[in-house]
Amino acid sequence: MALREFLGELGLALSGGDDPQPEDYQRLLKRVAERSDAAVIQTVLLRSMRQAMYQCENDGHFGLAFDAYTHFTSPIRRYADLMVHRAIRGLLRSKRRVAHLLRLSAKRPVELAVSYPYGDSQVDNIGQHISTTERRADEATRDVANWLKCEYLVDHVGDEFEGVVSAVTGFGLFVMLNELFVEGLIHVTGLPKDYYYHEQAQHRMVGERTGQVFRLGDTLRVKVVRVDLDERKVDFELIESLSSAPPRSGGQPRKGRSDGNKGSKPAGSSGAKRRPRNKKPAAGGNATKGGGAPTAKTDEGGKRPARRRRRK
Repeated sequence: MALREFLGELGLALSGGDDPQPEDYQRLLKRVAERSDAAVIQTVLLRSMRQAMYQCENDGHFGLAFDAYTHFTSPIRRYADLMVHRAIRGLLRSKRRVAHLLRLSAKRPVELAVSYPYGDSQVDNIGQHISTTERRADEATRDVANWLKCEYLVDHVGDEFEGVVSAVTGFGLFVMLNELFVEGLIHVTGLPKDYYYHEQAQHRMVGERTGQVFRLGDTLRVKVVRVDLDERKVDFELIESLSSAPPRSGGQPRKGRSDGNKGSKPAGSSGAKRRPRNKKPAAGGNATKGGGAPTAKTDEGGKRPARRRRRK
């Protein structure tokens, strides 16, 4: 549903109803190939898909549109490769008739149950285990890579770079630096002073008073203000917005915003009073306050607080 809302705001649609097929995705990607926001659309489409996992059933490959698919490398580099090689060797040495299988006649046949002693339940358990360990290995690789990136940026605190908004959250914008491929956070307190609605389905933050919009794929100029090697985190400060959507006049909501925000009253472009602190944001969007220097403190969930207390 979130994907269709995002595409609908761009005047696009994903065919296939509730069960889109690979050709539906391919058709949409070809349609947007020449658009300036093609990379953003491709990223959102990719994030809408489930992560791959090892399993016993042959469900093919959704992205490649293959009816039959298995994943292995030669030489063997992971346990999944070893399992596939054992299965192939077992079939080659067995007497079972298999289409498109060329056997070496000089080899003595071996019962398949001996050369490949795995049942479906065993293969399922192994698939779940190696799926988990593979994700854990990927996380370890990313952790080391992030530490090395932070170590590099330690000597560049205060320098300015251009980057692209890679993720939009309720507490700020993640920006990936061009060429360096280092990701850091512009906390919501580092954005121009305003109350910002996080519109998750549209992958954007919208300022209630100014109408300023920051969305996935925007190009920004940022300054490195803090690097935390222990936490593998980088804080940026917004210098300039190079390609983000222009502010909406008077902070008026754009057509297509979620229904929960239709009833909220915009702050106006001039002479507007500041929202009281105890007033809740309108339903359908999370409002957070921008302005001020970013902070590196985090809460228990790893997210950074959206507001700063004023000193009396």
